[in-house]
Amino acid sequence: MAILGTLLKKGIRIREMLEQEYTSPFDLQKKELKELLITANATEFGKYYGFQDILNGFKQGDREFYNRFKKKVPIHTYNKIYNDWWKLAQKGIKNVCWPGRVKYFALSSGTSEAASKYIPVTKDMTKAIQKTSVRQILTLSKYDLQPEAFEAGILMLGGSTHLNRKGSFFEGDLSGIQAARLPFWFQHFYKPGKKIAKNRNWDVKLDQIARNAKDWDIGIVVGVPAWIQILLEKIIKYHKLNNIHEIWPNLMVYVHGGVSFDPYRKGFEKLLGRPIYYIETYLASEGFIAFQAYPNRRTMRLVLNNGIFYEFVPFEEKNFDSNGEVKPDAETLLIDEVEEGKEYALLLSSCAGAWRYLIGDVIKFTSLEESEIVITGRTKHFLSLCGEHLSVDNMNKAIELVANDLNIGIPEFTVAGIPYETLFAHHWFVGTDDKVDPKLLKEKLDHHLKVLNDDYAVERSAALKEVFVDVLPLKTFYEWMESKGKVGGQNKFPRVMKKAQLDEWKSFLQSRSNGKHS
Repeated sequence: MAILGTLLKKGIRIREMLEQEYTSPFDLQKKELKELLITANATEFGKYYGFQDILNGFKQGDREFYNRFKKKVPIHTYNKIYNDWWKLAQKGIKNVCWPGRVKYFALSSGTSEAASKYIPVTKDMTKAIQKTSVRQILTLSKYDLQPEAFEAGILMLGGSTHLNRKGSFFEGDLSGIQAARLPFWFQHFYKPGKKIAKNRNWDVKLDQIARNAKDWDIGIVVGVPAWIQILLEKIIKYHKLNNIHEIWPNLMVYVHGGVSFDPYRKGFEKLLGRPIYYIETYLASEGFIAFQAYPNRRTMRLVLNNGIFYEFVPFEEKNFDSNGEVKPDAETLLIDEVEEGKEYALLLSSCAGAWRYLIGDVIKFTSLEESEIVITGRTKHFLSLCGEHLSVDNMNKAIELVANDLNIGIPEFTVAGIPYETLFAHHWFVGTDDKVDPKLLKEKLDHHLKVLNDDYAVERSAALKEVFVDVLPLKTFYEWMESKGKVGGQNKFPRVMKKAQLDEWKSFLQSRSNGKHS
């Protein structure tokens, strides 16, 4: 078991893993916030929002520290914290939200907004991500894996490690920033290697990986599902294989994140020679938040003692407006106040200088005891034109069920709410290269959504008058991503389109349609 052996030989400590195992989530998080506040106490942000007074609250009883924290520090959306604070750090000013100068900014893939977001990546955050990555690798010992899997390489398909210099800082994909700063002990296992990873041309990079694939022994693949699927298809075609296991017999694990894997599962399995383990991670530009700790569980465990303090905003109308914007007086809860089965938007305070920051994801706890969660969607990626309250979780599940019913692969889809006659309709755009009857697909989709969501079922007999479904080739989705400069890395297609983005998408489809007939 070369990877595990190397980790243990290098003295990688697993004390933090054991600490989380045997300490209450509340105590871990209380300690985490205290350490973050102490470290950032003398920053401009810390002085402005009175961190010293909040820290005194830790001596005053069980929850006084949190009462002071939420009273003094407001909830920050990206626009608020960037405009008020992070852009100062981009100018090279030191000690803004975190001690020292921020040398790296991750360009967030931003599925809902057209513009990229700049997320600070500090040295402390890089170390925290590496430590959580090690924890995840160590959990592989719980899996029934052959020793060869641990001796093989790890293929990580991320953004380019070639970072753009912008004055006092470098910008790039988080995966590119992390890969460029890999610890030396990991580089022996890492593929495609530094030279190929630097390439900024996505198509050329995929071609180089496909060409070199025969020279590598890969046991673990890491990346966003859509791009990994495209890569595996390219390798199989290039080397004239029946499946990927003919070239990588020791491939046993696929580590994925960013989007639900369910819509991709069917297409993926066609590329394999035998079953493999799928392991989900929750690695955002803002930090490594959670990972799947056990085989055969579709849940992830929150990392509670590694540079991030969490708050939970009940995802309800009293806390969010109809556009998914958080209200300034929104209710926030600590980890010992949440309930299983309820949806919460995440707030993060982190060692990258995010404070009470709305990350935009919505999660649900499946086990309070284990701090296990699933991601159910985004604060702005849900449809509720007339009270149907359709979550991305509902959409993913319905698409998976339809794909199984019709025995087809549906890796990509998006949906929009539109006015229809005097009321409303949903317009679905479904991506598949398999032959399918759009009318039958629509009926199946509508049926499954009614079963999955009672509110949707009610509104389908009231204000939600119609469902439209357009079936499109998969390349249409990828070409649109390319046209937006969002290929590869952590980029993924938006599951819900609203307003301006929908207009752009329709205009893109129209131009393709005109091109065909010209």
